[in-house]
Amino acid sequence: MATDSMTVRSKVGDFIRRNPTIVVGATLLALITLAALFAPFIARDPIAFEPINRLRGPSADFWLGTDSLGRDVYARMIYGARISLLVGLLVALISIISGAVIGLLAGYFSKVDAVVMRLMDGIMAIPSILLAIALVALLGSSVKVVIIAIAIPEIPRVTRLVRAVVLSVRDLPFVEAARSNGTRVTKLLRRHILPSTVAPLIVQATYICASAILTEAGLSFLGAGTPPEFPTWGNMIASSRLYLQIAPWTIFAPGICLALVVLAVNLLGDGLRDRLDPRISRRM
Repeated sequence: MATDSMTVRSKVGDFIRRNPTIVVGATLLALITLAALFAPFIARDPIAFEPINRLRGPSADFWLGTDSLGRDVYARMIYGARISLLVGLLVALISIISGAVIGLLAGYFSKVDAVVMRLMDGIMAIPSILLAIALVALLGSSVKVVIIAIAIPEIPRVTRLVRAVVLSVRDLPFVEAARSNGTRVTKLLRRHILPSTVAPLIVQATYICASAILTEAGLSFLGAGTPPEFPTWGNMIASSRLYLQIAPWTIFAPGICLALVVLAVNLLGDGLRDRLDPRISRRM
């Protein structure tokens, strides 16, 4: 048992030494996620108004002070992590799944490729932030609409990535052998081609998640994101910008959290890229 325990510790230590960015990013992201999940147990009501305590600095009662309406900045920051992480995760899932399906079809079927890629090029020609604002203005302001509005501009990027992988794989000997054996197209795509796209998709998902979190904060700051009653980091920064000189804590707290989450996700993505890319992994 002692030998097995030492072996496990040695493997864990070796993994940490070889992949410090993955460990740091995953640890930081896990801590923020746990704080968001257990928000009801570690923070008070984020929308409770206490006008008598408005714009108070950090204290024993309010760890990060209060905003212009007397709301606890710490509580709103913790609950705001829920919205940001939810938006980032769902945008990444929607764009990865949709882009993977479209990219597989476009890369394997030449006739579909011409039509699909011109459509993707058309979507990419529109600035993503303008497209998101237009969709929110058209469909109304809600968390669901914000997620859809941010996910749509990301789908063409995933589609192009998957299509490039499929084009490089579809004529390889193992795919030709499966095709000559009469393997159905759906089974061929699922078992022989799709696995080749998993590694780049995982890395791409982390970058999409970080980008979605920033975009959601930007939309909320512009007033085109989640409704004002939702405690999000973008809404907190937008509502506190007028009080920057007299109450800087109302902006610094959500701003630092936003930077930490994006940093954690990007570190995780960089580490996964280095780990999953065989050329970089072999060189390391």
